Amino acid sequence: MEYRGMKKWRPFATLPEQYIGLQEIINEQEEVAQPVLTEEQMEQINFTLIEALHTNKQVYLTYYKKGQPITEKGFIQFVDSLGNLFVFIDEVFELKNKMKLSELIDVRLA
Repeated sequence: MEYRGMKKWRPFATLPEQYIGLQEIINEQEEVAQPVLTEEQMEQINFTLIEALHTNKQVYLTYYKKGQPITEKGFIQFVDSLGNLFVFIDEVFELKNKMKLSELIDVRLA
């Protein structure tokens, strides 16, 4: 008789569709509703964005995407209040990211 050692096994791995469905359910449960900002908060965000743009300081951006709040660090390159758009360069990959101002939750100077 030969010793097989400890083998990993997944008892319910016969249906891969089941894992896809379970992952979707888990993701839906982890979703957070987008917070509604007051006028004061929106004014503060606009002020901070413009200050970071003119002084070329790094900012921490917290935005809402696909049910999750995401925080990134980067530089503001362009702000268009009328078009509800801004462009920032993230610190990690140095990529330009276009985003709607309505997706922003918070902006802080680094």
